[in-house]
Amino acid sequence: MKKVWLIVLAVILLLGFSGVGSYNELVKMNETVNGNWAQINVQLQRRADLIPNLVNTVKGYAAHEQEILNNLANARASLLGAQPPAEAAAANDELSSALSRLLVIVENYPNLKADANFRQLMDELAGTENRIAVARKDYNDSVQTFNTRIKSFPTTIWAGMFGFDAREYFQADESAQTVPQVSF
Repeated sequence: MKKVWLIVLAVILLLGFSGVGSYNELVKMNETVNGNWAQINVQLQRRADLIPNLVNTVKGYAAHEQEILNNLANARASLLGAQPPAEAAAANDELSSALSRLLVIVENYPNLKADANFRQLMDELAGTENRIAVARKDYNDSVQTFNTRIKSFPTTIWAGMFGFDAREYFQADESAQTVPQVSF
């Protein structure tokens, strides 16, 4: 009878240690996902902060292109208010589309393309776009690792008990696959 109790106690201890280890690992992975999401937000904020400077530079050259500048401002506001990854991705796609329309305007103003402020802002914007791409990749990689872990046995049991759910990927909207049409 004593051996049975020792075996039961050993199994309970083993399960307890396994649960604590799994919980701690899931917390660490969840925080990695949160940290990577924060990095995306930092880069999206940087991008949004560059937009007003870019718009003001363009306004001096292309005052009659107000509709596109307004669309760009609205897209920027949507991006700043976006929270979950899907909403942020959609707002990011909208801003990218507005930026591409702005670049079409720039092609019509050779003096604007030669402006030092404009060139510097475009360089900063290009660098920020690269940072966003890296941050998105890091985020999606950490989401994949986390989601794989919580769906693997036996961690799936602990994840369910401790309330860890699959995280959402940062995905481009389906409309991002099509080239925006710009017409004047």
